[in-house]
Amino acid sequence: MQQRIGIHLGTAGGAWKAVERAAEIGANTFQIFSSSPRMWHAPRVAPEQAEKMRSWRSKFDVGPLVIHASYLVNVCSQNEEVRQKSTSAFRGEVERALALGAEYLVLHPGSWKGLTREEGLRLAAETIATAVDGLPWQDAPFRILIENTAGAEFSLGGTLEQVAELVERLRAKAPVAVCLDTCHTHVAGYDLVSEAGYEETIRLVESTIGCQAVKVWHCNDAKAARGSKLDRHEHIGAGTIGSETFRRLLHDARFAHSAFIAETPMDETEDDLRNVRMLRSLASEA
Repeated sequence: MQQRIGIHLGTAGGAWKAVERAAEIGANTFQIFSSSPRMWHAPRVAPEQAEKMRSWRSKFDVGPLVIHASYLVNVCSQNEEVRQKSTSAFRGEVERALALGAEYLVLHPGSWKGLTREEGLRLAAETIATAVDGLPWQDAPFRILIENTAGAEFSLGGTLEQVAELVERLRAKAPVAVCLDTCHTHVAGYDLVSEAGYEETIRLVESTIGCQAVKVWHCNDAKAARGSKLDRHEHIGAGTIGSETFRRLLHDARFAHSAFIAETPMDETEDDLRNVRMLRSLASEA
């Protein structure tokens, strides 16, 4: 299958319109929000929208479809009300993802502030399992992708080991795999930039998560320094990670099965096009 390279796109005019936009900029995979990322409640997906999404994806051979869960969802919150809202909101995310035929739903594990890390992991696993209980995810090629985070204090998923542990706790209860973000990995302190550091980091990915479990790479350069814990995305090749890391990653046979999706800034109208072209150019280099 042709290497899957794309970007996060808006859904003005309907979620299916993102397929058209992806094709226009040379992307053959993409990520969207299925609703406002800053609202707890969202309407169900209209059947005609779901059908258009499927037909347009088939027409342009665009996939996988990746949906990013709302930023409000905090599956390990110490606050019972927030956790209940998060359970309901995340269930809605899964329902919409299934309706749209998405292969992947990316989730930030959340913040365990006020708890211990162990309590945070336990609550996250319980909340996710409760949210998907009874939904027909077994009938679809669908996975919830636990995303690594930038390593801020109390942020669950700031280490590869934490991501692996949460996935392991969920394996029998929910359809889970992993999304790794280059910016998050870099600012959390892992070395992706030097050749030796890259190899050491990927060996750690293999020994904790397993490279086959990494279904999506969020390809984002970083404005901040390695180890800074500051999640600030930059255009591909214009930040502290640099283009060579992305070239290396795109050529890494251990991730031949993965989709590579940018979440880069939109400073100018053509930035999406430029970032997709940059990734495609790096992927095509010998």
